[in-house]
Amino acid sequence: MTQDIFSISNFDPNKVTETFRDFAEKGATQSREAYAKMKTAAEEAGKTIEATVESAQSGTVELSLKAIDALRTNAETSLSHMEALIACKSLSEVFELQTAFIRKQAELAMEQARGMQETTRKVAENLVKPTKDAAEKALSSIPRA
Repeated sequence: MTQDIFSISNFDPNKVTETFRDFAEKGATQSREAYAKMKTAAEEAGKTIEATVESAQSGTVELSLKAIDALRTNAETSLSHMEALIACKSLSEVFELQTAFIRKQAELAMEQARGMQETTRKVAENLVKPTKDAAEKALSSIPRA
């Protein structure tokens, strides 16, 4: 006799229920693991953003203080120069004083520009550091083939 392949006599509902339960449990476990990974990634991203914002704020303050210091120095130098010009007794003394002042201001401007450039570079490095560290950490967690 040939067995009917469409017969329901070989159907066992307990096996189907057990298989479905296993499938559901595996799905739930994978969902929990995926949620935990997403939650951890979101928390780390939040910390990275917070560190970046703090770095930006401190960098802005540092650059502002540097600019204020440069303005103060320039104002003091200009006032001193004006006082010296007022005290001049001859035109040649005015030219000599003015030439020295222009030379000194050019040197001071170059020094201030270098200082601002160095501070800006440092602030930029500090600003990028949290994101760079987070990216390196994320890349190191990826399994390599």
